[in-house]
Amino acid sequence: MVALLCYATVTVLNVLRAGVAHGAELAVCVGLVLVVFSVQFVVSAPAARTWSMRRKVGFLSFQTLLTYLPLFWYGLSWGSMEGPLAASVLLTFRTRVAWPLFGLVVVSIPAYASALGQPAPQVGYFLIAGMLCGLVIYGLSRLTDLVHEVHSTREELARMAVSQERLRFARDLHDLLGYSLSAIALKGELIHRLIQVRPEQARGETAELLAVARQALADVRLVSSGYRDMSLRDEAETAAAILAAADVRAEVAIDCGRLHPVVDTALATALREGVTNILRHSKVQRCSISATIDAETVLLSLVNDGAPLGKAPAPAPTGGSGLDNLRERFARIGGRLTAGPGDDGRFHLEAYAPVRPRAADDDARGTVPRRTEPAAA
Repeated sequence: MVALLCYATVTVLNVLRAGVAHGAELAVCVGLVLVVFSVQFVVSAPAARTWSMRRKVGFLSFQTLLTYLPLFWYGLSWGSMEGPLAASVLLTFRTRVAWPLFGLVVVSIPAYASALGQPAPQVGYFLIAGMLCGLVIYGLSRLTDLVHEVHSTREELARMAVSQERLRFARDLHDLLGYSLSAIALKGELIHRLIQVRPEQARGETAELLAVARQALADVRLVSSGYRDMSLRDEAETAAAILAAADVRAEVAIDCGRLHPVVDTALATALREGVTNILRHSKVQRCSISATIDAETVLLSLVNDGAPLGKAPAPAPTGGSGLDNLRERFARIGGRLTAGPGDDGRFHLEAYAPVRPRAADDDARGTVPRRTEPAAA
């Protein structure tokens, strides 16, 4: 607005300096200048980019009339008005058409001045003034568009960040509480069976149930604080104890040494999800858990006999998407995850992760907090 007001003032001062308008004619001149730059302000507004081409051409035609018709009354003192029209041309048409038309508009007044016999310096002045005015108005208009786009993008990024945090929180709760609550339910059923016949053992199982509940509470707190590192070896020990309590014979062999924290967390998350599915979805008697390194790849394998040949375990009643979450998590670090029944009639969950993850940032670490208390036995 300031730039447009300055250019409008320059035009009025040129008319006054030339002495071609006085009294009523000067008032008409000021009115015409205000109309021209009001049209220019509307055309330069970001909302004008959404107009139909018909409406754009209509405004441009009206501005063209206001640019050239007053030349017959005010002469070359009105000549600087081709600048706003040149800017409107750039804002209205595509690049391939806009720039040739821009050049044609900018040259029109200098050509008219030359035809009237004006000296070369005066013709050059009209050429440079028109070009500069058009480029400045066009540049400021596009800058305004970009500022609006930046603010809109920033708001969209903020909404996406909130959405991503909600998804992270949902995944963490699924991965953590699904595991812990399954263990609590399992131990609760065991205590219910033992309380009459083996009260001492029931008392011991109750203590372990309380430990699992405390761990679940600690995990929930860590979900909200965002700490997500886990240990595959610790998770494997916990899984073996939980499976043993469920009368599942577990064979555990973790032979992969020290891992990158991102890889360690991703594999531990996969193991936790696999054990959670075993406790929830299938009737398992035997389960084997192994982790090995082959060249630059770490392989975690979880195999159980709970899936009949050709059938996958039943989905969670709540429609959870734990395996889909895991696939996305491993894809982010350059790995992959497969899960399904094998030819041997057993269910195979295999997670492949690179020794050096592709993205070792906080987001790639998965979405599962690190345990800060001893795992429940």
